[in-house]
Amino acid sequence: MKITFLGGGNMAAALIGGLVERGFAAADLCAIDLDGATRERLAARFGVRTADAADDAALACDVLVLAVKPQQMKAALAPIAGRLSAQLVVSIAAGLRVADLGRWLGEAGKPYARIVRCMPNTPALIGAGVTGLYAGAVVDAAGREAAERVLAAVGSTVWVQDEAQIDAVTAVSGSGPAYVFHFIEALEAAGRALGFDEAVARKLALDTTLGAARLAAGSDEAPAVLRERVTSKGGTTAAALASLATAGWHDALGVAVAAAAARGRELGDELGRD
Repeated sequence: MKITFLGGGNMAAALIGGLVERGFAAADLCAIDLDGATRERLAARFGVRTADAADDAALACDVLVLAVKPQQMKAALAPIAGRLSAQLVVSIAAGLRVADLGRWLGEAGKPYARIVRCMPNTPALIGAGVTGLYAGAVVDAAGREAAERVLAAVGSTVWVQDEAQIDAVTAVSGSGPAYVFHFIEALEAAGRALGFDEAVARKLALDTTLGAARLAAGSDEAPAVLRERVTSKGGTTAAALASLATAGWHDALGVAVAAAAARGRELGDELGRD
């Protein structure tokens, strides 16, 4: 399978690195980027082919990964509009809908349809991401498998049946790392308030979060069950959780995620305008 990346930024580099680690031949990977330093860095690090424009050789691929910033996508696709044939297009650009990408990639009155829309998150940069994927009915099983192989190079994958659910994926997992970082930040601040220095407070917060996530990931039991096992009646954990409940922490997080999903829908409308 030959894969070309349009855009050579951090997420593209993570995907390329993950694919190479999983046995993909560097010669079958190509990165297109306008920046010469980016091209040199990718070629030196991974041994992939690079180009400064989407020439015929670069487009002679099975999968074209769109890794350009959403605000720059329409301009980036203009030079290749109408030039694709049967390539599977995999977009990792947040907010951009399949219909808009298809319109920009196709010819007048004939949008390109073989597109998979994906939403990875930033832990993909260390191979620990999770990606939501959506494909329309025109994408066959082989196309879905190809898209999953690409995104599985940086973590786990989840398919959604309705493109609107990608906004929900964005709200839960795309933005999710920021929620976790904010939690770590708050837990560290609480530790400092109890007298720990910054280094100790951060280590306690980070290692507790990491350990709890690993425990949950390795368990067949629901997080609620694991929480209950840590919570002795009348104990310290019960006191803390009661305080969080009084503060409305659980509901506040739900409202925050819903706000992120709503903003995702708004961005899709804004970014897809001609």
